[in-house]
Amino acid sequence: MLYENDAAPARYRRLFQPLTVGTLQLRNRVMLPPHASAVGTLWGTQADADRHVAYWVARVKAGAAWIDGTTGYIENLVIPGFEPTGVGARRRGVFRLPIYLDRAGQYAEAIHAAGACATTQIVIQGGMPHGPSPTLSGPVINSVPHALDRDEIRWFIAEYRYCAEQARRAGLDGVELHANHDDLLEWFLSPLTNRRTDEYGGSPENRLRFLGEILSEIREGVGRDFTVGIRMNLLEETPGGYDAAGGVELAQRLEATGLVDYLHVVMGSPWGNPSYIQPHYYEAAEWSALAGRLKAAVRLPIVHTGRINSPEVAERVLAAGHADVVGMARAHIADAELLAKARAGREDEIRPCIGCNECISRSYVEGLPFACTVNPRVGLEGEGPLPRVTRPRRMLVVGGGPAGLETAGLAVERGYEVELWEREAVLGGQARVTTHAPRYGDLARWLDWQERRLARAGVAVRREREAGADAVVDAGADVVVIATGARPRRPPLPGADAPFVHDIRDLLTGRAQAGRRVAIVAQDDHMAPLTLADFLSERGHEVTVVYPTNGPAPLVGRYILGAILGRLGARDVRFRCMEAAVAIEPGALRVRHVYAGVEKVVEGFDSIALACGGVPDATLYAALKGRVPALHVLGDAYAPRRIVFATRQAHSLVASL
Repeated sequence: MLYENDAAPARYRRLFQPLTVGTLQLRNRVMLPPHASAVGTLWGTQADADRHVAYWVARVKAGAAWIDGTTGYIENLVIPGFEPTGVGARRRGVFRLPIYLDRAGQYAEAIHAAGACATTQIVIQGGMPHGPSPTLSGPVINSVPHALDRDEIRWFIAEYRYCAEQARRAGLDGVELHANHDDLLEWFLSPLTNRRTDEYGGSPENRLRFLGEILSEIREGVGRDFTVGIRMNLLEETPGGYDAAGGVELAQRLEATGLVDYLHVVMGSPWGNPSYIQPHYYEAAEWSALAGRLKAAVRLPIVHTGRINSPEVAERVLAAGHADVVGMARAHIADAELLAKARAGREDEIRPCIGCNECISRSYVEGLPFACTVNPRVGLEGEGPLPRVTRPRRMLVVGGGPAGLETAGLAVERGYEVELWEREAVLGGQARVTTHAPRYGDLARWLDWQERRLARAGVAVRREREAGADAVVDAGADVVVIATGARPRRPPLPGADAPFVHDIRDLLTGRAQAGRRVAIVAQDDHMAPLTLADFLSERGHEVTVVYPTNGPAPLVGRYILGAILGRLGARDVRFRCMEAAVAIEPGALRVRHVYAGVEKVVEGFDSIALACGGVPDATLYAALKGRVPALHVLGDAYAPRRIVFATRQAHSLVASL
């Protein structure tokens, strides 16, 4: 059924307007595009599946109309012993799993019961090891693919049909063919990767033939009363790929087949600038106008996904006529209640996504569990909210950085009486310092959201309150949480105390000024050195970043790294890798090659900047041991890490009390 729009606020008239797409009866214009590989698996244990389904259902109950959540990998045709590699590489497809119908049926049934439509993508992302030609798709992945012959092409066409038929048998409402982000289908569409001279290569018509034959076979298998869509790039950023006009032409040709119900258009590659999971360096919905250009050229409904991170941005995209439906993934990771809060006029309570991509990078780069920096309860939807305490107790949180703010917020929501002391005049700790860097406005918005959260809940926040051990004891709290952060780490280098040597924090806040030519000593595996290079180069400084690692920022995933490296490359920021700083000299930096041990002096600098992390400030914790009823330490005061570590520690602590 279609849902009435009467209760929707006028400012979201289009966002909450019903729509029919193919056979999908949508109650509003919001799709949750696939991000299941980060959230967890539908194909593991039953507990895994239950947790996975609970994630989507929580968002449907808050208003999401369309869950395109599961990433359905296709069976891979390889010779015995060949091991597919790369992001999305699989040998066995999920559609042929013995449990597929049961698990996909559980997913579909739960989403339908909550009031939304359920579809799945069909993916062979990474194209590993297959392609139309033995040609590379970009400069950062150098595995040459196996070129499919005609027999193998026919095999894949039949496999796509089988997958769509399985999805229908399971009770899903439709399938979306993944023809972007280094998928085998995109490689056939692209003039960069399709160099064939037979009927599957050359002209746009021939390059579309493989996908067209798949669509024909799927339609024969599932009929017309089942929705079939295509997800495709608006354009390919790699030179030699199709441009925006080429994207429009492909869309028009797909529409002309009469086999497609909608187009889901996105921007970016799995590695570049931009990546298809755009981080905070880009404007919200930066490419929606390009989607609108394509929408104007076809009659098919258009879904657009690309950093649509708030209901206001979603409404703007729809009102401009750039899309019929908006895809919102990370915004719903950050806050499952996003749509319910927007409908109720509680936008200031929506927890903002900060676009840091930890939800992607943690699992793909570090092998850590899925997590969200700003929402430590993501993935735990099936467990319900933390229970309120039966006997209210008093908690004192010392430190108003990310760890302290999240602890205070969660504790007061559990029923604790919470007081927070912060020695500075503003809250946020080192995160607030970072907001001085370019393109960190979303981080500032999250910190402001935390302040509003604490104010609404009644946390007593004492700014400019120095916390000595005696003062903490005298406060008489039942639970004391030390979140005092970290002090700047100054490496033990000869010359590090020279007046032309400055810490990153002093440069970002303006307490120190750098000369025109700056060398950054990078002893941090994440964003900080690159953030400082961005800050300085934007202000006209000549910047060289010196890394002891094999490359810059080894813990930053490729879905964010391309953005910052693109910004720095455009300003000619230089990198020296595999060189450890061993001494600072007037106008120069002495470095040693990490592996060869050879030393050299790099000259020509007016200032040296240190981006070397921090050292735990746990002095107060040590002084309070044995003096208060319950004492805890977390965040950088325990060991300096990123914000996502601090918020997850806060959740674990409060849940354990």
